[in-house]
Amino acid sequence: MTLARLAALHGVATAYAPSPGVTVPVPDATVITVLAALDVDASTPRAVRASLAAAEAAGARRLLPPTLVLWTDALPELPRPLADLPPGTVLRVTTEQDQLVCGERPPWAELPLGVHRLEARARDGRTARCALVVAPARVPQPAARGYGVLAQLYSLLSGRSWGMGDLGDLRELAEWSGRTLGAGFVQVNPLHAAVPGTPTDPSPYRPSSRRFPDPVHLRVEDVPEYAYLRGHLGEEERGELDALLDRAGELRDGVLRKGELIDRDAVWVLKRRALELVRNVPLGPGRRAALRAFRAAHGQALEDHATWCALAERYGAERHQWPEGLHDPRSPETARAREELRDRVDLHCWLAWLTDEQLAAAAGAAREAGMAVGIVHDLAVGVHPDGADAWAQQEAFARGMSVGAPPDAFNARGQDWGLPPWRPDALAASGYAPYRDLLRGLLRHAGALRIDHVMGLFRLWWVPEGLEPTDGTYVRYDADAMLAVLALEAHRADAAVIGEDLGTVEPGVREALQRRGVLGTSVLWFERDWEGTRRPLPPAGWREDCVATATTHDLPSTAARLTGEHVELRHRLGLLARPLEEERAEDAEEVAEWLEYLTGLGLLAPGARDEEAEIRAVYRFLRRTPARMVGVWLPDGVGDRRPQNLPGTWNQYPNWRLPVADARGRPVTLEELAASPRLDALMAEVRPHTAPPGARLV
Repeated sequence: MTLARLAALHGVATAYAPSPGVTVPVPDATVITVLAALDVDASTPRAVRASLAAAEAAGARRLLPPTLVLWTDALPELPRPLADLPPGTVLRVTTEQDQLVCGERPPWAELPLGVHRLEARARDGRTARCALVVAPARVPQPAARGYGVLAQLYSLLSGRSWGMGDLGDLRELAEWSGRTLGAGFVQVNPLHAAVPGTPTDPSPYRPSSRRFPDPVHLRVEDVPEYAYLRGHLGEEERGELDALLDRAGELRDGVLRKGELIDRDAVWVLKRRALELVRNVPLGPGRRAALRAFRAAHGQALEDHATWCALAERYGAERHQWPEGLHDPRSPETARAREELRDRVDLHCWLAWLTDEQLAAAAGAAREAGMAVGIVHDLAVGVHPDGADAWAQQEAFARGMSVGAPPDAFNARGQDWGLPPWRPDALAASGYAPYRDLLRGLLRHAGALRIDHVMGLFRLWWVPEGLEPTDGTYVRYDADAMLAVLALEAHRADAAVIGEDLGTVEPGVREALQRRGVLGTSVLWFERDWEGTRRPLPPAGWREDCVATATTHDLPSTAARLTGEHVELRHRLGLLARPLEEERAEDAEEVAEWLEYLTGLGLLAPGARDEEAEIRAVYRFLRRTPARMVGVWLPDGVGDRRPQNLPGTWNQYPNWRLPVADARGRPVTLEELAASPRLDALMAEVRPHTAPPGARLV
C-alpha cells in the first residue's frame, strides 16, 4: 500500500480497467521503474517510505502548485489551492504584460487571459511562486456547420510536384475546393520535420520535431529568389539545376505513370540541393528583415532545431552514435560545433522560414477562397527519441520510457509507439512552456488543429524500455492545465480544435473535452447503439460536437470496406486473427447491415449494388447527422481501394508512400481530381452544409 500511495502522488497507476468491471494490476517492477523515470526512488521498501515521507511533507508545506488554472467561466469561485490559502497570505500577480496586481484577494476576474506569474507570501514566512494560466471557457467553434476534405499531402501530386505532394499543391487544393466545391476546410497529415535516415521513416506520426515543419514540403519554384536563380549561377551550376529539374520530373512521372512508390528521401536529395543553389541569390532588404524577425521570434528553439539538423547531417540521425559532448545541447562541445557548422545551421533556419512562408500562403489562399475554417493541421502524439525535440528539450522527456497502448480487444499484446513521453512534473514546473510553444507554432497558420490521441492530455500508457507493452502503466497529466493552455492558444489563434478520440476512452474524458469546446471524431463504422440494439446509430443519435467521417488514414477506404477488399489485403499479409472465411462472412454481414440501413432511410435505392452509389449514400448519411463538421476522405472521391497506412505492418506494406489512385490503382493527379465527375458528384452530397463564405469562428 505504501508503494501505491507514493505512485498515486506522482500520477502513476498501479492498476487499470481495460473494460467495465475488469481491473488489471500493474507489476510492481513497472511502477518502480516509472517512478525512477520521474526521479522518485522506490527501489527498496525503505526508499519507498523515505520518498513517500518527503513527498507528503513537501505537499504539506506547499502554498501553491507549480501551475494553477483560472477558467473565466468558473469565476468568482476560486480553485482550491487559492481558496485554501492561510488567512493573511499576500498575493502578487505579474501579468504577461508586466502589470502588477497585489493584495490578499486580487481582483481575479479582471486579470487578462494569459500565463502570468503568481507569488504568495504567508504570515509564517513561507513563500511560493507558480504559473497562473487564465483561460477562456472554450476553444473557438466553427461559426456554422460545414464540410471539407481530408487528405494526406504527400499523396496528392500535381503536374508540378517533385515526386510527392507539396505546399504549392496544398494551396491549390484549398483554392479549388473552397471556390469550386464550397468546402470549409482541408485537413492534412502532420507536416512535422522528419528524422533523416536511409531510408527515412515515412510515418508523419513519428517526427524529429513537432515544433517545426519539414522543408521537404516546400515548392522550390515558389521561393521568391528562385525567379532570379539562373543569373546568379555559373554554367556548371546551371547545368546542375537543369539536371535536378529533369530528375524531379522523372520522380513525378515514376509515381504517376510507372507505379513507383513515393520516395521522400529521393525528393529531399533533389530539393535540398536545389535550395542550396537558390541560396546563392542574395535576399533583398525586406526579405532579410523578415528572416531576421522570424529568427528572433523563434529564438533558441529554432537555433536548437537547426543545430540538431546540422549535427545529424554530419554524424547521422542516431544520436547515441554522436560524440559524447554533443549529447547535451547546452555543452561547450555543442556550442563549438554550432559555430563550426554555422553555415549549415543558418541554412536550416532559412529553410524553416521558407516553409513557414509557404504555410502562411496556403492558409491565406484558404481564407481568400471563402473557407470558414481553412487548413486543419495535425499534431502527432509524440516525437522520435533521437530527434531534434527530444535532444533540445531533454529535461521535459522521461528517460527510458515509450508511449503506447495497453492490451485491448484489437491488440492483445498492446502497443509500443517508440515515442518518449513528456514528464508531467517537468511540464507543470515550466508553466507548460514546451507545450505552449508547440501549440503556438502549430496554430500559427491553422484554422483548426487536430490532436492525435487526444486522450493523451489526460493520461498516457508508459512502457519501460526493454519491457513488453503489456507491462506498462498509465501516467496521469494535469488535464485541467493541458486543456487550459490549449484553450488559451486556440483562442489567440482564433482556431478550432479537433480531438482524435477513437478507441478506448476513459470515462469523463469526452465530457471534459466537450465542456471546453474540443470537437471529437466520429467514424461511421464505429457508430452503433452499443448499449442497446448494437445496430447502426441513427443520424439523430450522433453527437453534434464532432467531425463526422467515413474513414481515416489508418482505416480502409470506403470502397475497400464496401467491397471487402480490406479483408483480402490483410489476409495476403498474414494479419488476420481468424480463418479467412470467418472474417469474410463477418465483414459481409456488417456491410450488408449498413447498406440495408441506408436503404431503409431512403439514402440508397433498393437492390442497388453500385459502388459509387453506395459511397454517395454513406456521405448522404453523414450529412444527416448533426455533426459540426463532415470530412470527405479525398481518395473516396475516385474509388481508391488502398489504405494510406495499415497498422500492424512495417515493410510488408507501403505505408505513407502511396499516391491517391482510382479504383484500378492508377494514380490520379490533383488536376485530374479537380476534373473528376465522380468526385464532384460525391462532394455534391455534402455541399448543402457549407458555411457561408467568410464566416469566422465563434
